[in-house]
Formats: sequence, C-alpha cells, structure tokens
Amino acid sequence: MFNRKLSSLLKLLTITLVVSVSSVGISLLAGTTKLDHLFGSQKLKGENAKTSSRRAMSADAQSITPATDQMNEVPKPFQGTIIYQAKLKGNEKVIALTFDDGPGPKNTVQILEILKKNNIKATFFMIGEMVKYFPKIAQQVAADGHVIGNHTWHHWYFQMDGATAASEIDRTADIIYKTTGKKTTLFRPPGGFLNNGLAQYARNEKYAVMMWSEESGDAERRSPQVPMLVKNVLKYAKPGAIVLMHDGGGNRSRSVKALPEMISGLKAQGYRFVTIPELLEMQAQEEKAVTAASTVGTNHQ
Repeated sequence: MFNRKLSSLLKLLTITLVVSVSSVGISLLAGTTKLDHLFGSQKLKGENAKTSSRRAMSADAQSITPATDQMNEVPKPFQGTIIYQAKLKGNEKVIALTFDDGPGPKNTVQILEILKKNNIKATFFMIGEMVKYFPKIAQQVAADGHVIGNHTWHHWYFQMDGATAASEIDRTADIIYKTTGKKTTLFRPPGGFLNNGLAQYARNEKYAVMMWSEESGDAERRSPQVPMLVKNVLKYAKPGAIVLMHDGGGNRSRSVKALPEMISGLKAQGYRFVTIPELLEMQAQEEKAVTAASTVGTNHQ
C-alpha cells in the first residue's frame, strides 16, 4: 500500500517537473524569439536608415550639381558665337533685361526685389571677385530663378595672353558653380571689348559671347538722370532686344529707381520679359520652323 502511494507521488513529481521544464523551455524560446525580433528590427531599421541617408546624400548631391540645368543652357547653334540680339518675328514682343558687374551688397538686392514683385526673370553677368565677396547675394540671384553669366574675375579691359584670359574666365566659372551650383555658357566681355583675348578664349570654350542691342546708359561716366535712363530703354525697344544695365561697378541707385518705370513702360508697349537662354531658344525654334517649312515645300515641288 505504501509502495503504491510512493509510486504515485513520484509520478506526480515527474510530471510536474517535466511540465515546468517545458514551460521554461517555451519561455526561453519565446524570449529568444522576442530578442531576435527586437534586434532584428533594430538592425533592419539601421539598414533602412543607412539606405535613406545614402539616398538623401545622393539627392543633395544632385540638387547641388544638377546634370543639366535647362534654364541656363544655351542652344548649341549659338555656342561659340557673338550675339547682339535675337532675330525674332516682329510680333514676338519679348525682351531680355541683363545686369552687369554684380553681385553687390545693396543694388543687386534692390533689383531682385523689383524683379520679384513684377514676376520677371533676368540675366546677371557676374564678376568672379564680387561673387567671392558676396556669395549670399549670388546664391539669392540663383534661388530667385535668374540666369547667371560669366563677366570675368577682375573686369579688365587690356590685351591679355591666353593664360590670363583663361584664368579670368575659368576662375569665374568655377566660383559661380561652387557658390550657386550653376554652370553657364554665357559670357559677356567687360566693356564690350572683343579683341583683347577674352572673347576669343570664350568662343573656343563654346560660350555664347553676349553683347547687347540697347543700353540704359547707367554706366556712362556721367550717368543720365532717371527719366533719361528710362527713355533710352523704351525708345529703342524691339522684339528680341537685349538691354544692358548694371547692378554693380559703382553707385547704381539711379538704375534701381529707373527700373520699375522701365518695366511698366515696356509692359505698356506689349513686351514680356525673358532670360537670354529663353530668348535664344525662341530664335532657334523659329529657325527650325522655317527650315522645316522650306523642306516640306521643296518635297512637294
């Protein structure tokens, strides 16, 4: 009798021990699974974070160094040429405002405010040395959607050898790119001098050498008063015109005061405002249309 009770008690203890051990095993297994899930998730999150970081860095790099910048590109037919104005039909009442010798700490900012208020995009030919001194303003020009052109490092006029001309243009192109992320194939020679080595180097490098078809006169030794600056622009406005003005190189307060009246006067004449690349693209499209029409006419003969 005693032996049967003892045997039953031993069986009960064995079952209890097995169940307990099994429960511990299940708990340990569950704990391990939870830990694997936890650390596995953290690892996955870490990998996703690294991937996201790489993607973000890649996106940032692309935003700083875009592969192509359509707004600043010049159509290939115009690269390496000298241009005074766009050749457009008489009913294409578009005009390009350009500003030289900046960026400057006061006048450029004021001009940007006027352009923004009127929803106008212009083209700024910048001096490399000025970009170095006022990088934030150069960045603001780019951020506002305006086009930037190369106007040499020092704004020298004298005759230059190839190495000096290359340095003047290449250094400016480099600082414009490093400061604003913009590459440009637009070049304007200081003073409009075409025979001192600069224009030749620019043409060899496939820049479009941009002159002008009319000017306000704000860079003359004795700058006209505001009414005359306005009159100079309005009187000679024509489709495809390129207007020369200045936002640097001296006190341009008269240019700033004249600009709103110039804009309103040109608008009253039916003009709208475009950048240099847009202007040249319009000419390129018109020339393509003429070529296509003549080809069709020839085929039908």
